[in-house]
Amino acid sequence: MSEVDETDHRLLALLQEDGRRTYSEMAGVVGLSVAAVKRRVDRLREIGVITGFTVQVDHAKLGWGVEAFTELRYAGRTGVGEIVATASTVPEVQAIYTIAGDPDALVHVRVRDIPHLQTVIDTLRRAGTVTGTKTLMVLGSWTRES
Repeated sequence: MSEVDETDHRLLALLQEDGRRTYSEMAGVVGLSVAAVKRRVDRLREIGVITGFTVQVDHAKLGWGVEAFTELRYAGRTGVGEIVATASTVPEVQAIYTIAGDPDALVHVRVRDIPHLQTVIDTLRRAGTVTGTKTLMVLGSWTRES
């Protein structure tokens, strides 16, 4: 993308490391004025490269320490909209990925404990035209930040 240069990429990396980083701190790292950094960050937001700022939460400390991915299989010609609608009404669902092939969707779930997970899976199985599930427990994770 020609609108984003190497300096923009450096600013994005700095914000991904710490979204609360000040313009002044970033200016010192990339060798620009504070005003120039602000203009660049504002432009990155305007063109949709930066879509928001978030907080990273330790869900285990809030009592939601069990994560799983559940594969969902659907009957016949179930549309993508129906697949998303099926899982998005369940509060424990963190994300829904509709995918090509078998299964039809992969659902990221966060729950308090194993009995709670069982309840969520039972809820998903009863929803819409779900014909089968397979659940994979998360033992640990790593995420690429860039």
